[in-house]
Amino acid sequence: MRFYLGTHQPSWLARDLGVPLLVSHRRLAGRRGLPRASSPWALDSGGFTELSLHGRWRTDAATYATAVRRYATEIGNLDWAAPRDWMTEDTVLARTGLSLRTHQRRTVTDYLRLRDLAPDLPFIPVLQGQSITDYHRCADLYEHNGVDLATLPLVGIGSVCRRQHTAEVETIVRGLTTRGYRLHAFGAKILGLDRYGDTITSSDSMSWSFSGRYVPGCSPTHRSESNCLYFALSWYRRVTQRLDPAPHTDTTGTSTVPQAERSDPCSKAQRPPGASPAPADPAPATPSRPGGPSPATRRPPGKRTPTTGRRHHRDQTQRRPWTPRCC
Repeated sequence: MRFYLGTHQPSWLARDLGVPLLVSHRRLAGRRGLPRASSPWALDSGGFTELSLHGRWRTDAATYATAVRRYATEIGNLDWAAPRDWMTEDTVLARTGLSLRTHQRRTVTDYLRLRDLAPDLPFIPVLQGQSITDYHRCADLYEHNGVDLATLPLVGIGSVCRRQHTAEVETIVRGLTTRGYRLHAFGAKILGLDRYGDTITSSDSMSWSFSGRYVPGCSPTHRSESNCLYFALSWYRRVTQRLDPAPHTDTTGTSTVPQAERSDPCSKAQRPPGASPAPADPAPATPSRPGGPSPATRRPPGKRTPTTGRRHHRDQTQRRPWTPRCC
């Protein structure tokens, strides 16, 4: 199984991380400049956020196809792109005011429209539903419109990332696998992948950022770890080793163990290569005047505070350890 690291930082695409990334169209749309991808990546449409906020798609199919073509050309290394699908979670249905079957029909229609507009772009069909019956009905709708899902390299399963019942998702995934589909589970829970990861082709997750909100930052520039690259890579390594303990390289040549990850990058301070360690007791910059206090007894110069104008002093031997900005 190929596992995509979800990220809301498009600049990571240009860094040689050695892991496949999943980036949302909402993070790329409207940018003047785009990074050049050094590794394979996939495009999420950002449909859940779009429908939850606005109750509809504000971008038409032609505009979206134009944007995806730009990403494929300027960023490069695009594995596949999700269509403007319509999720079927209860919160989304309440926001749009439409029925589940209407969402399924619009998902299929949009895929067919994008395929006609840009047959050379790697759009994948996505199945939407709530029960196993719903997903089979959505698959039948594709088949009825002439789309042989079993012959396609990838078929997405939507509306599963927020489900709390892992056994229910496993039933859906295994039921669709019997139809010969090569599946991508959008945002599947790690506990679920433990159970059915061997039956799907790929998955993705961005849960590292959510959990990182509650982890103190690894440097003074990080308030938390929700945006930290090395925290994300460390999380990715643990997940991929958990899903497949045997180290290996996937068939596309992208290693499942991040090449750019440092050993415990966020657990201890590191100095730049070649830098000498700071002395414990720095020598004074200038010699003492005759008759003045010796360097050992001289009080270090203070720093004037901007509010009171007073000087405060700190023992220079008790400095904070130097910590790099890791992202």
